[in-house]
Amino acid sequence: MKISKLLLPIILVASLVGCTKDFRDINTNYNNPTDVTPDLLLSGVIRNMMNQQVSDAWGIGNLVAQYHAKIQFVNEDRYLWNEQNGLWNAVYANNRNLQNIIIAVEKDTKSPYLGVGLILKSWMFSLATNAYGDIPYKEAGKAKSDGVYTPTYDTQEEIYTSILADLKKANDLLATSNTNLSGDILFGGGAAGIVKWRKLANSLRLRLLLHLSKKKDVSAEMQAIVSNATVNPIFTSNDDNAELKYLAAAPNQWPLYGSRVGSFDEIRVSKTLSDRLIALNDTRINVFGRPSQSSITAGSPKVEGIPNGLGDVAALNYNGGPQGVSRVGYTFACLVCNDPGQAVPDPSAPRAILMNFSELQFILAEAREKSLISTGNAETYYTNGINANFSYWKSLVPTQYNVNVNMPSGYLIQPQVAFTGSQADKLAKVALQKWIALYFNGLEAWFEWRRTGMPEIIPGAANLNSNKVPIRYIYPLSEQSLNGVNRTKAVAAQGGTDDINTKMWLLK
Repeated sequence: MKISKLLLPIILVASLVGCTKDFRDINTNYNNPTDVTPDLLLSGVIRNMMNQQVSDAWGIGNLVAQYHAKIQFVNEDRYLWNEQNGLWNAVYANNRNLQNIIIAVEKDTKSPYLGVGLILKSWMFSLATNAYGDIPYKEAGKAKSDGVYTPTYDTQEEIYTSILADLKKANDLLATSNTNLSGDILFGGGAAGIVKWRKLANSLRLRLLLHLSKKKDVSAEMQAIVSNATVNPIFTSNDDNAELKYLAAAPNQWPLYGSRVGSFDEIRVSKTLSDRLIALNDTRINVFGRPSQSSITAGSPKVEGIPNGLGDVAALNYNGGPQGVSRVGYTFACLVCNDPGQAVPDPSAPRAILMNFSELQFILAEAREKSLISTGNAETYYTNGINANFSYWKSLVPTQYNVNVNMPSGYLIQPQVAFTGSQADKLAKVALQKWIALYFNGLEAWFEWRRTGMPEIIPGAANLNSNKVPIRYIYPLSEQSLNGVNRTKAVAAQGGTDDINTKMWLLK
């Protein structure tokens, strides 16, 4: 059949119209949203970062602070650290969503999402700079908005200045914001949740100012916070604790429940932890560890820790083998790691901890003892911190575990605990109790030990870091290819080597 030359243009135009009709609808994936509301972004950021807190504690934090030790695959416990990229990746991935929240509401100063977003951003970057040192901050997350794909590294001093300013700004914004806060899986949202976010902002300011106290005079800023509870509310009880409560069922269970049983059993109670708490007759050891199977069989149940930093063979055979070394407590156990005669672990018991009231009390005790603040009494703060932490764990552990967490009679007046002696003695006691209270709180106990040197951490006999406890993470190797020039400048500025022993600004 022949087609008239006159018809060809008509057919061509018709075919083009047919191809472009409904083009946008056909080629748009309505299941892949391009815009997400702040409440949905907020819940995701909180969940992701709190899960990272748990991961950081389990993988490095509890080992380097010597709460836990390893009986197999012991490299981390011997300080053979390679890249530790989980925190870096979590902070920068979640920062993108925070940027989207902040951009969406930045013109609405009455929106609580702006203040909450600034608090989360400040907390996240405090973790990252404390772990790595100088990092991208001001230009981070600006690839989409400003086309910045190789952000410069800000100095740790600049980052601390910025996050402290943002925490103050967040508190001020939330003081006059509306109460339309949804997606807040940390504090529950609404007016009550906003008050708790303000308390978190100011409590974090006190934590970070204490971190800074060897580098700068922070007394005026700390005093301004604690002297005006109306303008600068802070935690006042365990009810204010910033912690994520998990659900019994997936997908919102405690994140370590996804680990294999063998991974749980590689981790055991550290002898440092068991020795210190047993010497104090401290019943919190019953929360942090379980009696060894050998001691149960012998009829004298007791928590028996293993020294940190042993070699593979020595670790696996210590005290007669795994049966002679205590597993971590039931509250943190895998769901099938219950011992004979013990109730099945409660999957809704564990928490992810950002900051607790007990930590704040120890911050205030140290600050008052050093005259960084003039409000309150150092011994009262110290005693409040101990009482609060005992109460916290007692409330958290399910009754069916039959675990005694009652504070023993006379605990507070025994020489190792009583707030007596020289200032150095008192500060050492504050540091010890704070160390106990920071159990399973990400990397914070490590950060605190680096700052104070207390309580003592002794590298294990088979450590692979020349008898030195690591003081930082190395930068992700991906930065060499993705942001090599800026990474090289940061390494040079911090001492010339990207090493786990390189002192960052805070530690110099």
